[in-house]
Amino acid sequence: MKTPIHALICVAFSIGASPLLAESKAEIALMKEVFAEIQPLSFQRNREYCGYIGYDVDGNLVASEARRGRKSSCRPKDPVNIEVIIASYHTHGAYNGDEGSEVPSVEDMEGDQAEGIDGYVATPGGRMWYVDSEDMVISQICGVGCLDQDPEFEPYVDAGIEVSYTYDELVTWFNE
Repeated sequence: MKTPIHALICVAFSIGASPLLAESKAEIALMKEVFAEIQPLSFQRNREYCGYIGYDVDGNLVASEARRGRKSSCRPKDPVNIEVIIASYHTHGAYNGDEGSEVPSVEDMEGDQAEGIDGYVATPGGRMWYVDSEDMVISQICGVGCLDQDPEFEPYVDAGIEVSYTYDELVTWFNE
């Protein structure tokens, strides 16, 4: 079930406003805290880490404990502290020279859509992306270096990355 905040994002898209202006400041702040904790582990171990955010029984916005995944996949456990899940989150592991690690994948979008939730993705370059699974659009909440960055990251390799992509654009981008 979408929260009122997510409804605002849809309105922002429909009137042409930036969806990031309507984003929940509390969600973004929480995700920055979570990613600050797990990005260094993700780089060090070259593994994705993942979990969920949502509301606990008291209506507080909380994150589930992060689960260690594989090099290019992660399946979060069912959270014990969340009553209503609103989004997934995951990292993309260590930098490997592939610009694809700097953008949420088609599978990331499809997975969130299948669960009926949105998502947040942190990249080795320190970007944070928001996955809107209803409209099937990804948008950068913040660009290179706004989150912890893998020391091996080379910022000029990914100069052609846009600030947002529709699902179809993402499919085309990954197939080029």
